[in-house]
Parts: sequence; structure tokens; C-alpha cells
Amino acid sequence: MAIKPTIYKARISLSDMERNYYDALNLTIAQHPSETLERMMVRILAYCLNAQEGIELTKGLEDVEEPAIWVRTMDEQIALWIDLGEPTPERVKKATHRAQAVRVYSFNSKSDVWWSQNVKKFSQLDAAFYRFPAEEIEALAALVSRTMDLSITITGDSAYIAGDKGEVEVHWDVLQAR
Repeated sequence: MAIKPTIYKARISLSDMERNYYDALNLTIAQHPSETLERMMVRILAYCLNAQEGIELTKGLEDVEEPAIWVRTMDEQIALWIDLGEPTPERVKKATHRAQAVRVYSFNSKSDVWWSQNVKKFSQLDAAFYRFPAEEIEALAALVSRTMDLSITITGDSAYIAGDKGEVEVHWDVLQAR
């Protein structure tokens, strides 16, 4: 018998000062049994950083052919493909052929090594890459509860996240912009 995902609910008050985008989001997040709390919270943060009409959390780790998050058009074309972690250059290349735009958010302590080993291949691809500091993502994961009320304010290259269990600021580096 397979282990079922853990379900989390997040009510998010989102203020993106960079895009003048403000929204009240109600997300239901299915955490796959092999997904860490850090990855799940990066999924939520990436969702907020790219919030727009049509954005969806996908099956993620359940379906390796899908990204963690995507935006699809009315005719089911993929407008935006968002991957998390350290995908292979081959996966990112495949994504660039399937989607109009591709963004990758890395967050692990090994992100520097992954990036330095693949930067040459990634530079040839039409994809954007961002890196979150691992220690800030660990602090973000400490805010997790099964039902979360979060306030997320995005300004510049950082997000301020406040919840019942505290607050944290998460920065990111742009490794490659497109």
C-alpha cells in the first residue's frame, strides 16, 4: 500500500511590490511522501513569485514529466514551466521545447556545485535560473503547520514571509535571466 501525500492548507495574503500584484490565495498543497518541507515551501514561494491567472501546482514529484508549477493557456499550451531543485540540463532543455518560458529555483546546500558544473550548458538554454540560500529556506520551513496563514511581501530580490510561527526573509540570486 502506497503512502498517501500529506495535505496542507495555506491562506496567503500576497503583496508583490515589483509587479503591483496583490491577491488573497487559498492553496491546498499535497506534500508527496518523499518531498521535504523545504521543497514544499519553495513551491509555495515560487508560486507567489510567479502568481498570475492560470498558475497551478502540478502533481510534482508524482509525475516526473511535469514541472512543480505551471501556467497553461486556454488551449493547453504551457506558457510557464517552473522547476525546483537541481534539474539536469537535459530536463531544462526539454522544458524549453515544451514551454514558452522556463524558470528554475534551486535551494539546496549543493546548489553552488550544481550550478558551476552545468553553467556552460545552461547558458545555451532559454531559461531563467534563481538560487535561494539554503539556510533561509530552512528557516522558512520552520513556519510550516498543517493550516497556515501567511503574509508574503515581495520587494526587490527578497520576500518577507510572516506566519503564526514567526517571520523570515528569503533572498534570491539571479543566476541567469531570460
